[in-house]
Amino acid sequence: MVDLPRCRSATWDEVERWADRIADTVRARRAAPEVIVALTRGGWVPGRLLCDRLGVKRLLSVRAQHWGVTATPSGAAELTDGLSGSVHGEKVLVVDDITDTGESLLLATEHVALQHPARLESAALLHITRSKLVPTYYAEEIPRDAWVWIVFPWNYWEDLATLAARAASVAPGIDGVRTTLRERSGLVVPRADLERVAAYTSLDGTGTHSAP
Repeated sequence: MVDLPRCRSATWDEVERWADRIADTVRARRAAPEVIVALTRGGWVPGRLLCDRLGVKRLLSVRAQHWGVTATPSGAAELTDGLSGSVHGEKVLVVDDITDTGESLLLATEHVALQHPARLESAALLHITRSKLVPTYYAEEIPRDAWVWIVFPWNYWEDLATLAARAASVAPGIDGVRTTLRERSGLVVPRADLERVAAYTSLDGTGTHSAP
């Protein structure tokens, strides 16, 4: 059986509201950080948005890869790039887009903790209740039994390419892929987007996929 999860496309308007909600809570608790550490790649945009809203000038990165439609070979979270700067003695907020299993954010916060920050908190736009880590702040909670794959605006093309290649093994061709994604994943994809994806992803059912 081809793995085609039910999906939900997040809009930029939703992302802005989620960032506003987290920032409002942080300010209400008088817990503004001095440094934001964003998990790349998913947490980079949320981290930048929270920097703007909280007046934070230092934005650092740490990279963890995990499972999903862009899975690591092992299926487990892996820290692939360490913290890009020092946070010793500072108030830190570690940010990701979503806590699904929570392993990526947990791995990142444990890594940051080794530098002994003065305060260490975490945030995610969305939190799924099955997560191993409950972030300090989150904008929306998704019950475990309501899980769907969230397609954020910043990973739309990557997710679409991977999902489209899988859908092509069910029904090859742009029309077949479009129908399969709508019926199996709940994604309504413009034909023009699939034509663009077809330039670097096979939609003939062979399963061939390469990055753009």
